Amino acid sequence: MKISARNQLRGTVESVTMGAVMAEVVVKLASGERIVSAITAESAKNLGLASGKPVTAIIKSTEVILGVDDR
Repeated sequence: MKISARNQLRGTVESVTMGAVMAEVVVKLASGERIVSAITAESAKNLGLASGKPVTAIIKSTEVILGVDDR
């Protein structure tokens, strides 16, 4: 699969929490960090997402918001 998005993070599905309409998918990256994706439940089913399945998280965004702790 070739795509134009440059921000691609490979990982493994850690958990899938299915809701009536949406699914929350936790992906564990090689670094040990976790990212969470909210996708439609139908998409999660179509992709066959389940714990242990290797996936690539593709991040395409026009904005990145940063924050700092002013303590």
